[in-house]
Amino acid sequence: MQPILRYMPHEFQWDVVGTRFIWYVLTAILIVVSMGSIATRGFNFGIDFAGGILMEARAERVIDLAPLRSELNELGVGEVAITTFGDTGRDIMIRVPQQAGGDAAQGVALKKVQESLGEGYEIRRTEVVGPKVGAELIISGALAVALAVTAIAVYVWFRFEWQFALGACLALCSDVITTLGVFSLFQMNFDLTTVAAVLTIAGYSVNDSIVVYDRVREMLRKFKKMPLPELLNLSVNRVLPRTLLTVFTVFLTVVALLVFGGETLRGFSIAMLWGLFVGTFSSIRVGMPVLLYLDLRRDDILGGVTPTFDHKAKPAE
Repeated sequence: MQPILRYMPHEFQWDVVGTRFIWYVLTAILIVVSMGSIATRGFNFGIDFAGGILMEARAERVIDLAPLRSELNELGVGEVAITTFGDTGRDIMIRVPQQAGGDAAQGVALKKVQESLGEGYEIRRTEVVGPKVGAELIISGALAVALAVTAIAVYVWFRFEWQFALGACLALCSDVITTLGVFSLFQMNFDLTTVAAVLTIAGYSVNDSIVVYDRVREMLRKFKKMPLPELLNLSVNRVLPRTLLTVFTVFLTVVALLVFGGETLRGFSIAMLWGLFVGTFSSIRVGMPVLLYLDLRRDDILGGVTPTFDHKAKPAE
């Protein structure tokens, strides 16, 4: 970490406020594309939500997927998906679609797959999820995300002023929507670990927003006559080194999960990588400049009656 600190500037000079319209347009495009994909393509729900059978197995030797896939697809249990994970070439994940006929049919399909694999495979994990449970999990997952966003907005409202709460909520909503959009657009497997990643991204995003907003409030007390655009730029540039170092540290951890975590954590890792990018981006490029339009006043922060900011003033060169 020391070499990184040596080459990283102690203070940046980014004009966040002056370039805000470019980033607003980019954010709007990402949100529209994400919502359009969710509305038209939906999600590629995993076993957790769609129901079916999930099985992890390890073979005695390196697996040739083609003949194994053909053999399992001849069992009459629907289109069986097989993927390898790990670096040995012996670990596989088998997904069998939801069977018509309820739990009894699920049990029959599971037994067929196990018998087809034979004694050459060690069954390490088996999950059987019915359609009713899957539907309940979809509702519970959506409710969890909605309640998390609401609770975060309420917390920021009490912690700061309503202008900051609204800015953080806008940034947070864009993070959640675009993350869901990535999974819909590329039809990646969407399961409970993805929901956990979305909730983690929400927490990470609001943490970034709070750090930046706390610096804004500090600057409001310190520079009592500085125009708001210049003050916002100064606040962002003061916290950027800390923010980028935090992102880099978490990035290394998530990459390790992606490489060594196996198929089970792949969706979580991809969601977290995307969330690191959009969470940092939205806190700085969306949540901060929007304060210009929310009638932020110095007396809201310090109390008393003082002149409002000159919102049209240009940042100092």
